[in-house]
Amino acid sequence: MGEFDTQKGKYVTFQSGNEFYGLKIQYVSEIIVYQEITEIPESPEYVKGLINLRGKIIPVVDVRLRFRQEPIPYTDRTCIIVIQVNDYVVGLIVEKIAEVVEIQDENILPSPSIGKNDNSTKNKFVSGIGKVGDEVKLLLDPERLLRDEDVALMEHLNEEDSLEEE
Repeated sequence: MGEFDTQKGKYVTFQSGNEFYGLKIQYVSEIIVYQEITEIPESPEYVKGLINLRGKIIPVVDVRLRFRQEPIPYTDRTCIIVIQVNDYVVGLIVEKIAEVVEIQDENILPSPSIGKNDNSTKNKFVSGIGKVGDEVKLLLDPERLLRDEDVALMEHLNEEDSLEEE
C-alpha cells in the first residue's frame, strides 16, 4: 500500500507541439533515451517499430503522429517513455520530458467535449485536464492512446516475445 500512496496524484509530463501532456506515474515503467528502432512493415504510421530493451522487444509509438501532429526530427531531447498498460508494455516517443508533477483530484477537470460528435484525435486520448499553478496539462488515458488494433498488435508481439523465451 505504501508504494501506491507515494505515486498518488503524480504525473510524468512531456511536451508535444505546444501542449503539455501528463501520464499517471503508475503506468510509467521507465524513461529512456531515444534508441534505434526496427521498423515493422505495414504497421500504422505512428507505430514506429520495435526496440530491444534489455532483451525484451517493445513496440514504440510516436506520440506526435498518434495525435496527427506534424512529425519532427528526433533530437537529443527525444525520449521514450516505457509504459505498462494492463499486460502489455509499449514505448511512447515524446519530444521532451518536462517534469513529474503532483496534481490533486480537485485540480482535475473532465475532458472537454466540444460537441456530441467530437472525435478530434487529441481529445479522445485525454481523460482530464490537470491544473498546475496557472498551467494546464492534458492528462492522457494510456488505454485510449493504444487503440484496439494496436492492442491486438502489441499482444501479438508480446506473445511472440514470450514464445522465444521458452
